[in-house]
Amino acid sequence: MTAAETQSAIKNPIVRTFVIGRFASVVGAQMVSVAVGWQLYERTGKALSLGLVGVFELLPVLLLMIPAGNAADRLPRRSVARFGTALLALASLGLAYVAWKDLPTPWIYALLVVVGAARAFSSPSVSTILPQLLPPAQFANANAWLSSNYELASISGPAIGGFLISLTGSVTVAFAAGAVGQIVFIVLLSTLPSRPAAKTARANEPAEIFAGLAFIRRNPVFLAAITLDLFAVLFGGAVALLPIFAKDILDVGAVGLGFLRAAPSVGALTTALLLTRLPPWKRPGRVLLFAVVGFGLATFGFGLSKNIALSLACLYLVGACDAVSVVVRMTLEQMITPDRLRGRVSAVNYVFIGFSNEMGAFESGTVASLIGTVPSVLVGGVGAVIVAGIVALRWPQLARIGPLHELHPLEPEHDDLTAMTRESVL
Repeated sequence: MTAAETQSAIKNPIVRTFVIGRFASVVGAQMVSVAVGWQLYERTGKALSLGLVGVFELLPVLLLMIPAGNAADRLPRRSVARFGTALLALASLGLAYVAWKDLPTPWIYALLVVVGAARAFSSPSVSTILPQLLPPAQFANANAWLSSNYELASISGPAIGGFLISLTGSVTVAFAAGAVGQIVFIVLLSTLPSRPAAKTARANEPAEIFAGLAFIRRNPVFLAAITLDLFAVLFGGAVALLPIFAKDILDVGAVGLGFLRAAPSVGALTTALLLTRLPPWKRPGRVLLFAVVGFGLATFGFGLSKNIALSLACLYLVGACDAVSVVVRMTLEQMITPDRLRGRVSAVNYVFIGFSNEMGAFESGTVASLIGTVPSVLVGGVGAVIVAGIVALRWPQLARIGPLHELHPLEPEHDDLTAMTRESVL
């Protein structure tokens, strides 16, 4: 593969349009996230209330995984993406109304269920639009650009959200601004080419409906990659507790919370930008394992820190390691998944990601309420390192897999990823 093939994705106008729209959407979502956390902790003063955010957002994802994945494969993905994004905009406006009218806290959790439903539909469709429109040789580079774009938005969103909360003394404006970001994405999605959905005579058969689950089960390397992410983030979910660190431990207030939330994204952004210039890894599975170990160690360091500068540095490293994991996992999924299955596989993958992020938030909040905030983070960091060791032993083929751009889509008749990429693995 030539340097031009691996480094030209951002020159494509389709990629640029998608990147701009996705940036607006993520900035909006991050503003909503930081506003929800601040509002709930201000109202309740309890770590558990922050952990429950993940539970209420995850429940609809679990319930809608199968229909959302099938919708992404049976309907034009652009249309499904616009629907999910519009639902997210409505939920953001609803949260703004709840804050403005100072409605009871259960209304916040009810709207978080709507947020979860919106993400259940938008994620598998949004994440599979570009693979329909780009050559496979550009997948890894496009994912690096998308990851850097996501992280830049994740830096900007919390910082802007924290500033708006501090400036206005309320979360209402932050929620409303979050809705505007989703509307921008909807407009830009409408300018992208629309590809027709794949047609199959067996669309309603159980084997087709649950094809995403079956595909992942048959491919141990991909299963290992998403399992690694699931449990590492589940145990290392310190981000949910940042309002407590900002207010009670580091004493930096709402603006400081915005910077703490942004720090992992700064690390991820610089790493993702670096990845757009690096050649493909010869052993990406090993890189993934080392990244998760680094993630756990940086989380442990953050838990020990009582200094804002050291805390920001540790969160920076958390984000840097996570960026490597994201690019490897996204590219692996896109390279080995046939396009007709990408929506269903992406939906299952999003459940793994959502489960790790949202249940990680719940785990952190619950453990923090039982043993304290700092011990909760320390235990999570150690847990992430242990998970990396267990996955390395359980699925040794992950460490042996060859360059991602040499992989090919796997069809049902093939048993597993190792069989399809024997030359790359050995």
